[in-house]
Amino acid sequence: CGTDSHTGQSYEHRREWIEERLYEIAGIFAIDVCAYAVMSNHYHVVLHVDRVMAESWDEVEVIRRWQALFTGHPLAKQFLEGEAFTKAELAFVKELVSQWRDRLMDISWFMRCLNEPIARQANTEDGCTGRFWEGRFKSQALLDEKALAACLAYVDLNPVRAGLADRPETSEYTSVQRRVRQAVSGHAEGAPQPSGLMPFVGNPRQDMPKGLPFRLADYLELVDWTGRILRDDKRGAIPSELPPILERLQIDPRYWLYMTQHFESRFKGLVGAAYRLRAAYQTLRYRRTPNLAACRELLA
Repeated sequence: CGTDSHTGQSYEHRREWIEERLYEIAGIFAIDVCAYAVMSNHYHVVLHVDRVMAESWDEVEVIRRWQALFTGHPLAKQFLEGEAFTKAELAFVKELVSQWRDRLMDISWFMRCLNEPIARQANTEDGCTGRFWEGRFKSQALLDEKALAACLAYVDLNPVRAGLADRPETSEYTSVQRRVRQAVSGHAEGAPQPSGLMPFVGNPRQDMPKGLPFRLADYLELVDWTGRILRDDKRGAIPSELPPILERLQIDPRYWLYMTQHFESRFKGLVGAAYRLRAAYQTLRYRRTPNLAACRELLA
């Protein structure tokens, strides 16, 4: 999705395809987009699966959402039109709805619905057939606030880390750019956070609403602070004024900077405090505990 080094032809517009498709299907699935960065040859996305939302949908809502993605089934269409059904037909529709509901909160189906149309568009543009994506996506489960904060910043700072932008707000096709722009222009309109992205709802408290458990201003300050240090590339040159999130989460700034540069390579699978990993591995009945040493060292 970048510039062909041999021909000089630019395919930057495909990054916009991915961004637009991401927002489109997030409005259909019971999956929220927390952060994303679309690069020239890969993209990162942080997702939140909202099982409660999916289970609150009635049969009609599930069918309508599924048919926004796929043709569906003739009986499902008849169900929407209110036609009379036999007991067997009704049971079949309910089974379909149950299957579709599960898929509408499944990350694998989300990624399939995101990637397939992009591949078809690109192949049509190139006049070719075959695979567009190199392989299946990789995923990591974020088990606590520390892991979430580190992964959000790792994703949002992708262009800065790659030298494609000098600050978060100039990082094209990223969630942080959209958040910064909305924060600057949205206060006058009464909407400081962009639609389509999971909002920041402040620090954990009683009656906590759905959203990212940090203050938006704190997070933007954290990303800006981190980005400045990454650009300076001076080891040990860490300002004494730490952003509030690092203080609240009690993360050593040296470890924070390491994680925001190596999150994907340092962690595999589950990410979080050691005790959360042990609990998750026990639930999943894993015999081994991969990642435990790295999480103990960096997220203690």
